[in-house]
Amino acid sequence: MAHDRKIKLAIVGITGLPSCYGGFETLAHHLVDHMKDEYEIMVYCSSKFYPPNRRVKFFNGARLKYINLNANGYQSIPYDFISLIHALIFSEAIIMLGVSGAMLIPFIKLLSRKPLIVNIDGLEWKRAKWKKPVRQFLKWSESIAVRFADKVITDNVAIYDYVKEEYGKESTVIEYGADHTSHVPVTPASLKKFPFLDKPYSFTVCRIEPENNIHVILEAFAANKSKVVVIVGLWNHGEYGKTLKEKYSRYENIHLIDPIYEQKELNILRANCSFYVHGHSAGGTNPSLVEAMYLGLPVIAYGVSYNKETTERKAKYFENGMELMEILSGMTEPERLRIAGDMKKIAQRRYLWKVIAGKYRTQIEEAAPAGYKPIPELSLQFTTGSAKKYYPLNEAETF
Repeated sequence: MAHDRKIKLAIVGITGLPSCYGGFETLAHHLVDHMKDEYEIMVYCSSKFYPPNRRVKFFNGARLKYINLNANGYQSIPYDFISLIHALIFSEAIIMLGVSGAMLIPFIKLLSRKPLIVNIDGLEWKRAKWKKPVRQFLKWSESIAVRFADKVITDNVAIYDYVKEEYGKESTVIEYGADHTSHVPVTPASLKKFPFLDKPYSFTVCRIEPENNIHVILEAFAANKSKVVVIVGLWNHGEYGKTLKEKYSRYENIHLIDPIYEQKELNILRANCSFYVHGHSAGGTNPSLVEAMYLGLPVIAYGVSYNKETTERKAKYFENGMELMEILSGMTEPERLRIAGDMKKIAQRRYLWKVIAGKYRTQIEEAAPAGYKPIPELSLQFTTGSAKKYYPLNEAETF
């Protein structure tokens, strides 16, 4: 697909840009950053998450198209549908992140030869937060995506193995980058705001959901008041978070902090911790984990295959609160520093955005069928009297 003009690429399935916490949003951000010179990129965004005063037409060179639906929950299905239909008109290649709208893929492939790349995410249907009917739908959507997409991307070797065993299909492992993070030293102003910064503490940043084992971590630290933990997340989003915040806010050694969207402030908190505790038990390669690794933090992770693959089995692992406390209490300083060094080396070798974007670029090239030639931009034609005016199909920014 070598051409003398930019290829039109659509990115579908995320909440939008600029990104905040989400892994897919962060991925889209850096794909745009590293691919904008070769591709004319359209990113689909949920207007529910971006009020009018926060909406922009372009972000870092990518055009943003706002859909008036929620990108999460049951509305994610029509949200993805509308995005895909528009992308089918606008684009010459599509990257779809997640599988909510996957039932439309077979019809797209009947109508078009445009390369369609799908990242199936971290087995979303296994997450405990979903009720059985939702899990069944997501599993079915996953099967459709794997069967009909031109290229399937998995973000972890453990998920690659699952796709191979479950569907008999090869996928391509592409993880996440982390080199956008940087170490930020403690300042007098940050110390005044967060007094715990001058003492040893463990740190976690994540969605406050049961499969991230926040309750396990908090129970362990509540029973060991000499150890300090700081957890950043959206505590007031659901009953799980609200219940935990109400129960554990009274502990002096437990600091429950609402989301921090300013990257520098977030990096001050995590870059200066003594341990990074990663409680995720579902999903694949988690962005917050590879970011912690790139910062050279000693990682203590929940002992599932995804986390062990990400850290190459060189971190420490726990499966309950007692094991977590045994690790924290028993680790020597040389061992702590060794784990920190191992995490940094792995991240510098594997989790670089330039490498990640290059792999996505390769998938688009390989997915293009033999003889496929991108078509010129389509236009809507209107006639006013004897004069003709042409309006690009992507003129309207919201629908």
